[in-house]
Amino acid sequence: MTVDVRPFPRLGWDPLPNSTGIVGRVLVHDDDVLFVAQLRFSANAAIEEHPGPRDTIVVCIEGEGFTSVAGETEPLSEGQQVRWPRDVVHGLWTEGSTMTTLMIEHLD
Repeated sequence: MTVDVRPFPRLGWDPLPNSTGIVGRVLVHDDDVLFVAQLRFSANAAIEEHPGPRDTIVVCIEGEGFTSVAGETEPLSEGQQVRWPRDVVHGLWTEGSTMTTLMIEHLD
């Protein structure tokens, strides 16, 4: 057995495309299996509502914001998670607060 230690696929923080006030970095990108990214939301940041191609779990690890799934809106705060089913419209945003999340996608 060989221990497989490697760096993050993207160590630096980059602006998230199609969003406002969000930077992210890719922690895990295991081809065809798993994708994990850490996102930092500034106050009044947003990922606009859109359908996603994969089932996604969003874990709030710090701060608070809001999520929408299929037109229903709920608050999301530290210690909570939400599931976004594939092809269902969803969004994530903050209003006057900051938030840090993990986005976990199963690529299969």
